[in-house]
Amino acid sequence: MTKKTKDKEVENVAEEVKQEQQPQEEKQEEKTKKEPQKASKKSKKDKSADKIKELEETILLKDDQHLRLQAEFDNYRKRTLKEKMELTKSAGESVLVNVLPVMDDFERALQSMEDKHEESAIKEGIDLIYKRLNDFLQLNGIKEIEAKEEVFDTDLHEAITKIPAPTEELKGKIVDVIQKGYMLNDKIIRFAKVVIGE
Repeated sequence: MTKKTKDKEVENVAEEVKQEQQPQEEKQEEKTKKEPQKASKKSKKDKSADKIKELEETILLKDDQHLRLQAEFDNYRKRTLKEKMELTKSAGESVLVNVLPVMDDFERALQSMEDKHEESAIKEGIDLIYKRLNDFLQLNGIKEIEAKEEVFDTDLHEAITKIPAPTEELKGKIVDVIQKGYMLNDKIIRFAKVVIGE
């Protein structure tokens, strides 16, 4: 082989090596170019994931606030309904309390007429008015507190005085009722004034 052919062969081999290296270098360059893009893509993905996580937390917070607000409103609605019902139940309380002394007067009038043992139109009229007034009070939720010969209860009765009990059974019980007590829808509007036996 001649020197020229050897030189050509060396050049050819060098070229082949160059060509083989060139695609590898180009691939490495492309990789290095893509890596920053991947890094930027990763950072974009990370940013998106962070944004999604932040939005999910915001949604959970808003849902919690919404539920609490609904519960608060529901409690408010129930409370106002309860207050309205109580107000409706005792709306006419002051009027009805002022009618009670009239009832007492009617009872006294009937008792004094029974003592005279007379049958008259006046007695019948007063009796009729008393019954109608009593029915009116019952329709409006007023009930008489039973007191005569009952055990004394400080929640229902007001003791005026104590006297010796006429019988052994009446000791610690109510002997006489001075003024009747009344309840309006299970609320005491007037305590029964009583005399207790001891």
